Amino acid sequence: MRAVCMKEFGGPEVLYLGEAPDPKPGPGELLVRVRATALNRADLLQRRGLYPPPPGASEVLGLEMAGEVAAVAPGVQGWREGDRVCALLPGGGYAEYAVIPAGMAMRLPDGMTFEQGAAIPEVFLTAYLNLFWLGRMQAGDRVLVHAGGSGVGTAAIQIVREAGSVGWTTAGSKEKLERCLALGARAGWNYHDGPFDGWIREQTDGRGVDIILDFIGAPYFAANIRSLAVDGRLILVGTMGGAKVDGVDLGVLLGRRLQVIGTALRSRSVVEKMRLTQEFWTWACARFADGRLVTVIDSVLDWRDVADAHRYMEENRNFGKIVLRVS
Repeated sequence: MRAVCMKEFGGPEVLYLGEAPDPKPGPGELLVRVRATALNRADLLQRRGLYPPPPGASEVLGLEMAGEVAAVAPGVQGWREGDRVCALLPGGGYAEYAVIPAGMAMRLPDGMTFEQGAAIPEVFLTAYLNLFWLGRMQAGDRVLVHAGGSGVGTAAIQIVREAGSVGWTTAGSKEKLERCLALGARAGWNYHDGPFDGWIREQTDGRGVDIILDFIGAPYFAANIRSLAVDGRLILVGTMGGAKVDGVDLGVLLGRRLQVIGTALRSRSVVEKMRLTQEFWTWACARFADGRLVTVIDSVLDWRDVADAHRYMEENRNFGKIVLRVS
């Protein structure tokens, strides 16, 4: 089959459209003809040799896809050839075919395109996992979502709104902040204007927020701690700005009963991912079907332009997902 391959680890120029072994479905699995996939920050790291796939996973980039069921393994119930699905992957999305456990397939609502479907799995499952499973979000909670213009950020803002919680966000431009507000954030802060913690304290009448989703890491750590309410949860989704934090006062965490939670979706077990997928899709499917939840797509490119897509993401120019059409 055709797939996006790498000459070596490095910049976007190492990517090219080549050949890879055809995946074979095993017991309990579906073979899917991929029609669209989408970019994630993890793809950029893996391309540079900094984020290897889990043992046994495909070496091909791509953590999500949408397409048509091409084959159903014996014993699998409820699926047939031609069904339209999207799914999370441990790797292998930048290819013509992918194999998934049947329990991780999400049936696309009528009217949803493959491009829209490909923009769901990684970002919405990540946001749902971190807000509900780890953050224990309940109606009325106050939530700060950093990088609101990112794929996970745009998903998280909508999930916070749909859960009856109150969301704030940070982003790097007035335009991105306005679009975050349109998705349901109460207010936004441009991080080019300086630290955000004073603003959050003002927004919450001095209380702080109950949950913070952070992709930046070390540069935001101190301000995040100052922004949390008593019993607040800081969930570290990424460390784009750095991973080493100096001068942490653990007494503050003890005194205000704060929790700092590290998270990763890719390394979770298949059983956990299936449970997460099924719980999320039960909660979200009708919301996508009637428009309460939407996929936020920045751009759709042909997969032959994958190098340009990676450059575009590395420049932080996108708002929402960058999708590749697999032709």
